[in-house]
Amino acid sequence: MAGMVVKLWYDREGDYLEVVFDQKEGYLQETENDQFMKRVDAEGNILGFSILKFSSFASGPAEFRLQ
Repeated sequence: MAGMVVKLWYDREGDYLEVVFDQKEGYLQETENDQFMKRVDAEGNILGFSILKFSSFASGPAEFRLQ
């Protein structure tokens, strides 16, 4: 993925992280974890993801599937 640009936004007050791979129109889709949402386009392609209560992962890594 040479040349890929990833955009990150972190709202400290809301403790919300959003990572965007592609700036296309899409919507948030629930995952198995209530803190983790993925952003997909109409065809189901992954455009990014978001994490609620991001600071709760300060003690160690978290793992999520983007499928």
